[in-house]
Amino acid sequence: MLAETRIAIESDADVVTARQRARELAGELELSSTDQTLLATAISEVARNITHYATRGRGEVRLRVIRHGDGREGIEVVASDDGPGIVDLERALQDGYTTGGGLGLGLPGARRLVDEFDIQSAPSSGTTVTLVMWGRNSGRTVRA
Repeated sequence: MLAETRIAIESDADVVTARQRARELAGELELSSTDQTLLATAISEVARNITHYATRGRGEVRLRVIRHGDGREGIEVVASDDGPGIVDLERALQDGYTTGGGLGLGLPGARRLVDEFDIQSAPSSGTTVTLVMWGRNSGRTVRA
């Protein structure tokens, strides 16, 4: 397994590439097919935000295997751009809030699909979203 994979995000085709590479990595870690699908869907949401909102529609997704001290393995996804940033993060993480005319489910949906979610953003400073999905032997609980 590679230490880190970087995928430049500039088009919908790049979003598909990021999804596929994450699925491959998840398969190598023997994540369930359900978790592979959840991770790919979360990546789609945050990567599409790059193509839609970032300056010139550009950013990147970085994928890497992470290991916890207790032996758990997972995948960390970092999606980042140098776009205009998010003015009101609290509202952006609420279902139904949108500035782009969509359904407003992207960021809150991505947050629900993964085990760990973090977002850093400020006006004129770009946005970085970090997602983590742990392997099935990680002891994580099933979300309702």
